[in-house]
Amino acid sequence: MSDLIDDPAPGENAPEFSISELSGVIKRMIEGEFSHVRVKGEVGRVSRPRSGHLYLDLKDDRAVLAGVIWKGVASRLSVQPEEGMEVVATGRLTTFPGQSRYQIVIEDIKPAGMGALMAMLEARKKALAAEGLFAPERKKSIPYLPEVIGVVTSPSGAVIRDILHRLRDRFPRKVLIWPVAVQGEKCAPEVARAIAGFNALTPGGALPRPDLLIVARGGGSVEDLWGFNEEAVVRAAAASDIPLISAVGHETDTTLIDFAADKRAPTPTAAAELAVPVRLDLLGWLDGQEARLTQALTSGIATRGQRLRDLSRALPRVETLTEGPAQRLDAVATRLPAALIRSVQTRKVALSEASGALRPSLLRRGLNSDRQKLASLSARLNLRPLQSEMAGQRQELDRHSRRLAELGSRQIKALKDQVAGLDRVLQTVGYEATLRRGFAVVRAGDTVISSQKAAAGEAHLEIQFADGRLAVSPAEKAAKPAKPKPRAAPPEQGDLF
Repeated sequence: MSDLIDDPAPGENAPEFSISELSGVIKRMIEGEFSHVRVKGEVGRVSRPRSGHLYLDLKDDRAVLAGVIWKGVASRLSVQPEEGMEVVATGRLTTFPGQSRYQIVIEDIKPAGMGALMAMLEARKKALAAEGLFAPERKKSIPYLPEVIGVVTSPSGAVIRDILHRLRDRFPRKVLIWPVAVQGEKCAPEVARAIAGFNALTPGGALPRPDLLIVARGGGSVEDLWGFNEEAVVRAAAASDIPLISAVGHETDTTLIDFAADKRAPTPTAAAELAVPVRLDLLGWLDGQEARLTQALTSGIATRGQRLRDLSRALPRVETLTEGPAQRLDAVATRLPAALIRSVQTRKVALSEASGALRPSLLRRGLNSDRQKLASLSARLNLRPLQSEMAGQRQELDRHSRRLAELGSRQIKALKDQVAGLDRVLQTVGYEATLRRGFAVVRAGDTVISSQKAAAGEAHLEIQFADGRLAVSPAEKAAKPAKPKPRAAPPEQGDLF
């Protein structure tokens, strides 16, 4: 180790430091002496990496100071620093040992006076105008009487009350309110999301899509209204498919959203007046138009009536109009009989001349000529191929007829056999077969008697045997009891089937 580090020369007592120790001492000294400073300068290079932190340079005409704004502080800034802006930065000085440099950790940064802020605003306005976002040809016309109006503003301020009150006085309409912050770091993103959200609604849906949007805020300083100068708000207003009225600040206040909007209103109340007409004025105008229309119709009818009367006086009398045609009709009627007689005579002469040329010999000559032509054509016509084809078709027809007859005979025989089999089954399972085995059926009229008690109550009975029917009376049968015969063995019953 002694070979690498030279021993101090005799008489020297300067201490030795490592690089890290020296950097730490410098860091503590700078942070201790400059724990809180305010620095004024022009913003130079600005870097915004994906981490969210913001790195920039503050410079004047002779020096440059590096600065860093951590992500949490950068997201809360009301005005984002841009290159060329004159600013006042508040923070603490520290060092960055990795690059042997000192820097300021900025905790707050604001434009250095109104001039710097307005210069940045003018530069942003020129850049957005160059993209065509403020072009007059892209602006949409405001609907004359919108059904639904969307309002983007703070729900607790006096602006929304003024707008609702003015709409109610002029022409009540449905109003949808999208609450947003109208100043501070949340203003720009919330206003941009509100404009895009209204445009994303479906026409005719459960929540109706507005026909007109109003972005409104009361008056304030340039810093208070700065959210409406942000690029996100301007682009959202320019991209809106719904016509948009900007009513930010008082009449003298101007923000960049005013240039991107389709219409600018000097105040929120004026925006409500631009949105809808006065209902009473419309009703008065309609009454006036109705009166003018009625007067015009009445005057027109009267003028045309007078014109009709004037024309009727200029027309001749009806008798004068019909006298000439009546006279001509009489002249033609007197000439008609003679003309008809002459026409008939002329046609008689023509008929006589035509009939004289029609002699029987001429007709016979024409018939003979036609007959000769017919014989010539029949001789030229060859009928043998037709006769051969007809003979072949006749044989084919006979063959099909024989097959049809055979198939019909077989089908009829099969149906007859099936009917005969069903008849045999019916004879086997019918009660007549049972009667032939020695049984009988007792009836009283159409009722079958199945017990002695039922038979005793009937006056007349009918017994059906296999070979016929016998009428008996139960009373007579009881008076003359028959001698009991020896009981014969029951006949052997076979299977009914």
